Amino acid sequence: MDVLGSSSCVAACLLGGLLLALSLLSPPLSGARLPGIRRRRKKPVRVYMDGCFDMMHYGHCNALRQAQALGDQLVVGVISDHEITANKGPPVIPLHERMLMVGAVKWVDEVIPDAPYAITEEFMNKLFTEYNIDYIIHGDDPCLLPDGTDAYALAKKAGRYKQIKRTEGVSSTDIVGRMLLCVRERSLSGSHNHASLQRQFSHGHSQKVDDVGFGTGTRISHFLPTSRRIVQFSNGKGPGPNARIVYIDGAFDLFHAGHVEVLRLARELGDFLLVGIHTDQTISATQGAHRPIMNLHERSLSVLACRYADEVIIGAPWEVSKDMITTFNISLVVHGTVAEYMDFSKEESNPYAVPMAMGIYKQLNSPLDITTSTIIKRIVSNHEAYQKRNEKKEASEKRYYETKTYVSGD
Repeated sequence: MDVLGSSSCVAACLLGGLLLALSLLSPPLSGARLPGIRRRRKKPVRVYMDGCFDMMHYGHCNALRQAQALGDQLVVGVISDHEITANKGPPVIPLHERMLMVGAVKWVDEVIPDAPYAITEEFMNKLFTEYNIDYIIHGDDPCLLPDGTDAYALAKKAGRYKQIKRTEGVSSTDIVGRMLLCVRERSLSGSHNHASLQRQFSHGHSQKVDDVGFGTGTRISHFLPTSRRIVQFSNGKGPGPNARIVYIDGAFDLFHAGHVEVLRLARELGDFLLVGIHTDQTISATQGAHRPIMNLHERSLSVLACRYADEVIIGAPWEVSKDMITTFNISLVVHGTVAEYMDFSKEESNPYAVPMAMGIYKQLNSPLDITTSTIIKRIVSNHEAYQKRNEKKEASEKRYYETKTYVSGD
């Protein structure tokens, strides 16, 4: 036997076996996977944000949008009525309504009721262990406890805190102030001959002292709408070619739980929900010169943030015409049984006359007996407590922003 040939054969066999072993141990090329081998799934980043979410507005929604962008899943804690009363004053909106509002925001994945006002060590550990929270989020506005300490100090110390920018131009304090101003002006004038609050609310005119010397201390709508903000809130998707499009319109002023529930019912009737937002002028004509409290673009953003609304018409016409139904390919027009203005059926120019004649109109039984007037009445009935709450909050915010350069929310 040729010894050299035999050695070469053995070496070739050993080399072939080594190459085979390496090919089995090496990662597969071009994304191919061997049977039985699975890639580990990346753990989703869960972020937590809490708040009172009282008189919920587009600023709250923008904060939730920013928070969600810092992770994959957003868990929101809604502070209890008792905790709000102890730390700030009585809430306008009870917990169950605030839960509905927060749960309906399109960027929210999970809601925790009765969250504490302060992030205690016990609650923080619960967030990390039971809810698998990675980071706690809050805005760059102050959140101080009655003793003056930072409510998020423990989260910051743990290195699990992230901050977002506060949204410019609105706050719950501001909105309550608008209504308190409205109440004072109506009670002092005894008529609607005073300067129209509607113009102030819609065009951002701030009146630091009213005609009879009452200091308002209220920032009347400073919101400046931009196309970027509308795009951020929009779904960015239109209806499919065979989609059943449902249309509902209204003022949607002081967007509340009643609005949320009727939009939910409307959305269940089709594949795409188109929401018409009436102009400030239309609302003033039907509900009085002191309405709306929120201007057209503020109301549009609140509706856009709702998970049940697919698209809005900013400044929808009062009457639903045949041309409008054709243009938007509307299959069904709906209206709730609980609304601020329900006398349209008695008028000669019924706004729903065309869809009624076409047999595509349906009235929805509103699940909640709440209107914008309901919210205003809650504030009026306890206006002294809300006035004190506003003054306290405004003083705190003033001290904070005097020492800080302000940047609007992204």
